[in-house]
Amino acid sequence: MARSDTALKNLRVGAKLRLRSIDPAAKPFSSGDKAADLARLDELAIEIDRLQDLLYANGQASGTPHSAHKLLLVLQGLDTSGKDGTARAVFNRTSPLGVRVAAFKAPSEVEQAHDFLWRVHQVVPRAGEIAVFNRSHLEDVLVPFVEGWIDAAERKRRFAHINAFERLLCETGTAVVKCYLHISKEEQRLRLQARLDDPAKQWKFQPGDLQTRSKWKSYEAAYESALAATSTAWAPWHVVPADSKTHRNLVIAELVVQALKGMKLKPPKPNYDPKAVAIS
Repeated sequence: MARSDTALKNLRVGAKLRLRSIDPAAKPFSSGDKAADLARLDELAIEIDRLQDLLYANGQASGTPHSAHKLLLVLQGLDTSGKDGTARAVFNRTSPLGVRVAAFKAPSEVEQAHDFLWRVHQVVPRAGEIAVFNRSHLEDVLVPFVEGWIDAAERKRRFAHINAFERLLCETGTAVVKCYLHISKEEQRLRLQARLDDPAKQWKFQPGDLQTRSKWKSYEAAYESALAATSTAWAPWHVVPADSKTHRNLVIAELVVQALKGMKLKPPKPNYDPKAVAIS
């Protein structure tokens, strides 16, 4: 097993999880040279673009689009953990034809009138597409539980529904890569303050962010339970140290490349004989 494969495997969440035992400032994928890390990230971004072209081509050529290859990247984490920045960096070389980002906020009145996965199923990746979830269906076992809107029994039912839903996706051609962006409380403080100090970024700050921050331990415990309960053989969670933005992006780019390479994609064969066609 290659070094990067071993390191990626070490990030996987098992049956039990203690986030405090994982250093948010760790850099297991770093070379120790930021310029070299950025160069490696660019190489990975170019490779993602190459592989995404193959993914898109196979999706367009597939006669059974419901079972064609797709990729779902789930980015989950507390405020300022870098979900937007990750999507921007990892896919900065990728054609917009085959990558789509879905952001999950508080459910609307219409969404609340359906089961909690209703809005999620509508935005999963189509044949040949990469979909990025900025937050995800995991929100529905975090905020409602911490705020007391659902009890432990309902949360347990939702864990089971999430696992079954993701298994459905995997069994119909979707590779699911799930990443928890793990930042420290101090790093979050610095990033929130940076937003307040920059007039161009003040719109990203909301007073409600501080209410969530005041419940740091409760959310940490909720994440530990939720990540462990929904990390499965078919869709495991990865805890990505995220105090370093460069390192965070590097790890997730590696995971995306690994998932795409695992599909063993090849250019689809044309439904005609190219040698029989002459362009005049």
